[in-house]
Amino acid sequence: METVIIDYGMGNLLSVQRAFEKCGSDAVIIDNPLDLREAEHIVLPGVGAFPDAMNNLRDGGWIEELNRAVLEKETPILGICLGMQLLAERGYEVCECEGLGYIPGEIVRFEQTQAKERIPHVGWNDIEKRVETPLFDGIEDGTNYYFVHSYHFKVRDEENIAAVTPYCGEFVSAVAKDHIVGTQFHPEKSQKAGFRLIKNFLAM
Repeated sequence: METVIIDYGMGNLLSVQRAFEKCGSDAVIIDNPLDLREAEHIVLPGVGAFPDAMNNLRDGGWIEELNRAVLEKETPILGICLGMQLLAERGYEVCECEGLGYIPGEIVRFEQTQAKERIPHVGWNDIEKRVETPLFDGIEDGTNYYFVHSYHFKVRDEENIAAVTPYCGEFVSAVAKDHIVGTQFHPEKSQKAGFRLIKNFLAM
């Protein structure tokens, strides 16, 4: 399988699949963790609460196979929105909960720095690249992407911060650690800029 999109009950799967297909990938939605063994690229989408997502991954038998594919085989993985947050060590949405632990850091709720800032953060906002990663090849600082979220990734090591976005001060909008990458924004809803990022991921 070229690209697999994980169906663990927490994602807007069809829009992600259509976006990857438009970018030239034979993207397949999978609900069997064993299918990860044949994947060339893995997409972990997500909409909802952090602990619900981790419970679904755990109950569905995904974590062992994800660890095998991502940590042992080094299969490229892209986490989208909640999927990016799950790459962290732990989250604090609803309750403290362990994440996948692929990128050091934790998921915390936004704190307003200005009265005009609304939570959740919804709509278009720009990114500023921080470290070099193939994920942003050909994508300029100031490019706009579409966001919907109330929590953000507090990354421990600056070398894993791929991009930041100005809101509630500043937050991490993309992470990267070798073949493990994630975006807080939705590339599948971000038109040409999103498609360029998807193509970059597929080239990893």
